[in-house]
Amino acid sequence: MSGLAGEALEVLWGALGVLPWVGAYLLLVALLGLLWRALGRGRGDAARRTVTFGDAGAVRGSPAAAVLSVVAVFLLWASFTGSALVPSWLRAPDAFTGTGRFAYLAELPDGSRDEGTVTVLVAPPGESPPAPEVAPGAGAVPDAAVVVNAHRSVLVPPPEGARVLAVEGQAVAPGGPPVALPWGAVSLTARGTLQVTPDPGWRMEPIWLPPPEAVAARLGEVARDGYRNASLLEHLSYSIFRVVTGFLLGALVGIPLGYAMGLSGWFRGWFDPVVEFMRPVPPLALIPLVIIWAGIGEGGKVILLFLASLWIMAIAARAGVSGVRLSKVHAAYSLGASRLQVLRHVVVPNSLPDIFTGARVAMGVCWGTVVAAELVAADRGAGMMIMAASKFQQTDVVLMGIALIGLIGWGIDLLMRAAERALVPWKGRA
Repeated sequence: MSGLAGEALEVLWGALGVLPWVGAYLLLVALLGLLWRALGRGRGDAARRTVTFGDAGAVRGSPAAAVLSVVAVFLLWASFTGSALVPSWLRAPDAFTGTGRFAYLAELPDGSRDEGTVTVLVAPPGESPPAPEVAPGAGAVPDAAVVVNAHRSVLVPPPEGARVLAVEGQAVAPGGPPVALPWGAVSLTARGTLQVTPDPGWRMEPIWLPPPEAVAARLGEVARDGYRNASLLEHLSYSIFRVVTGFLLGALVGIPLGYAMGLSGWFRGWFDPVVEFMRPVPPLALIPLVIIWAGIGEGGKVILLFLASLWIMAIAARAGVSGVRLSKVHAAYSLGASRLQVLRHVVVPNSLPDIFTGARVAMGVCWGTVVAAELVAADRGAGMMIMAASKFQQTDVVLMGIALIGLIGWGIDLLMRAAERALVPWKGRA
C-alpha cells in the first residue's frame, strides 16, 4: 500500500506541473470573455428572453468564441513547440544550448580538500560534438569536460574515493536538492556522483509534441504515399464503416429494447438486471470474449462496437419513455386516441430528445472503442495507424490520427445535431 501511495503522490506531483499552463489557458479564456462582454457581444438571445433555464434555445454558442477557442489552442500548441508559424516573441523559451561551467569541492580519501571545475558543452538534440579540451590543472581534483544534449542529463564522477561536499559554494548531499545554476542544475546522486541537468526551457521535445507544421507535413505525406501499405482514405473508410455499422446495429436493437422496458413492467423486470449489469462494463474488457466468440475478423470488431452502443441506446430509449409527462398521455386518451396512437404521437416524439442524446454519447464511445477494436489483427483503420505509429514513437502520425478521428467524429456529431434540430424542434421546451 505504501508503494501505491508513493506512486500516486509522484503522479500527483507530476500533474501539478501542468497547472500553470492550464491556469494560463483559463485566464486567457476569462480575459477574452470579459472583453467580449465589454463590447456588448455577450448577451445574445438569452438577454432578450424571460426564461433562460429549461429552454434549449435560450443560450446558443457564440461563433466568435468558438473561433477564438480554436485559435487559442493552436497558439499554445505552436508556442510551446517552437513552431515557425508564430513570431519569435510568442515562442516559449527553448532549452539551453552552449557552454556552462561549475566548480565543486571534494574531500579526498586522505582528508584533504580540493576544488575542481567541470566544463559542460550542451549540444542541440541529435548532435554529437567532441568534448572541449581543458587542462586538468595542478590540483588533486582535476578539471574535466563533458558533452550532453539538450533535454538530457549527464553524470560526472568525482575522483576515485573522493566525496563531493559543495557545488558553487553550496553544500550538497547524496539525494538532496539540486544546486540551481544560470544554465541548469547540478545535484548529487545517491552514490555520490554529480548529475548535470541543463535548463530544459519551456518547449516540448518533438518526440513528445511535434509542432503543427510537422503534423501537417506528415498528413500530406501519408495522404500522398499512404501508411503501411494502405492509403489514408482506406484507413479512414475502414474505421468509419466499423463505427457506423456497430452503432446502427446497437441502435436497431437498443431502441426497441428500451421502449419495451419503458412500457412494460414485465420487460423492465426481465431485462433491467442485464442492462444494468452490462452498462458499467467497459467494451475493452469484452475483447477477449469477442475474440473467442467471433474470431479476429471484421465480425469481431463490429460486435464489439455493437455492444459498446447497445446498452447506451437501450438506457436512452428507456429514459425517454419514462420521462413522458402523464398529462400528455391523459390528454391524448381524452381525445379518443388508441394505445397505438398514443405510442406514435405522444411517446415516440417525447422520447426522441433522449434518444438523440444517447446516440451522440454512443457514437463517441464507439469512436473511443474502435482504436482498441483495431488492435485485434487489423491491417486497416485509423486506430491501427495510431497504435502502429506509437510503437515507433512517430508522434506526428499519432497526432495526425487523433486529429482526423476528432474531426470525423465532430462532423458526425454536427450531422446528428442538425437531424435533431430538424426532427425534434421542441427539445427543451414544455
